[in-house]
Amino acid sequence: MPKKMRYATLTERKLFYEKEFNLESVDKWLKPLATYHTVFAVIMGRHTRIFRPEYAEDAGTTILIENYENLSNVRSDILEFLPEAVYYDRNLYDAKGKVCGQTLAFDLDPENLTCPIHGTLADKMKRHQGLSFCEIELRMVIEETGKLFERLQKLFTEIRIVYSGRGFHIHVFDEETFKWSKRRRGDLARKLKKEGFLIDEWVTTGSMRLIRLPYSLHGMVSRIVIPVNADELSSFDPIMDKRCVPKFLMA
Repeated sequence: MPKKMRYATLTERKLFYEKEFNLESVDKWLKPLATYHTVFAVIMGRHTRIFRPEYAEDAGTTILIENYENLSNVRSDILEFLPEAVYYDRNLYDAKGKVCGQTLAFDLDPENLTCPIHGTLADKMKRHQGLSFCEIELRMVIEETGKLFERLQKLFTEIRIVYSGRGFHIHVFDEETFKWSKRRRGDLARKLKKEGFLIDEWVTTGSMRLIRLPYSLHGMVSRIVIPVNADELSSFDPIMDKRCVPKFLMA
């Protein structure tokens, strides 16, 4: 892992969600989806194996947070579970829980790139380092994200970039795409892959619905998930940028 990126302890997760988790920013992020019901989800310790002892049996389980009155209730549930990861479901639900669409997103992760030092993902898997990445790969994925954003600008209007804690997500909030079929999403994903873009087809097609919640903590690397403007990508440094470094690393 790059410098100062490490697993967050339970105490650090608690401190973050009590003191730093910005509910106003979360609410603002979800505003385009305000007419729908958002489902949240947490995973306590699938990768880090750090979890509250009383939840050991469910440490690797995806736990949905569906019934809540407001975001403060959601934070209370997060503080109960102290998860390594917090997500939201890209499916758009009506008041009765019926799926009436899904937001379109693209996922780019550094470990999927071929590193000049550490090799391909297959090479890393053989060394049991499938989720690891270095600073070179991090810089490479930043460049890839910028290229994909430029390509998507030719197709969509409402596009947002999010630093996911490891790599990047690109969200499309053009309302017409909310109704796209899985086949249409898949066609676009395959087209972009043929053009040389590195994306996770499972995410773009919608087979993987959950996506990391902006302003939450990525517990595997101790970084805050934050939106990033396209014009700052080239200079963005998630290792040192204070916006994505939690206070428990600054002490």
